Amino acid sequence: MSLTKTPSFIRLMACLCLSLGLLACEREVYTSWNCSSAAEAKIPMVLRKARMEFADAKLNYCGSLGTQSYFDIKCPALTEQSNTVFTPASGLLVNAGQEYQCSAL
Repeated sequence: MSLTKTPSFIRLMACLCLSLGLLACEREVYTSWNCSSAAEAKIPMVLRKARMEFADAKLNYCGSLGTQSYFDIKCPALTEQSNTVFTPASGLLVNAGQEYQCSAL
């Protein structure tokens, strides 16, 4: 009788495959961008879950209106009053009144 055909070996392989499958579900999904303005070049920006990391700040997702997503350290009562507005389709990022053009990596 071959070792690879024993019921215990088959159960062991099934458990191993199931465990690896569950571990794959835990991968973190994020998008990296390079942003630049007239004054600055290559500022990294990362969108990770409901957070934006940009210029040494960690901003919370405050909501979306149309094609624009709003971020701020502390979300205001009115979403459109957030400090940072990002339009993924065009790559335009406005942070504290300063415009940046971003491209996905």
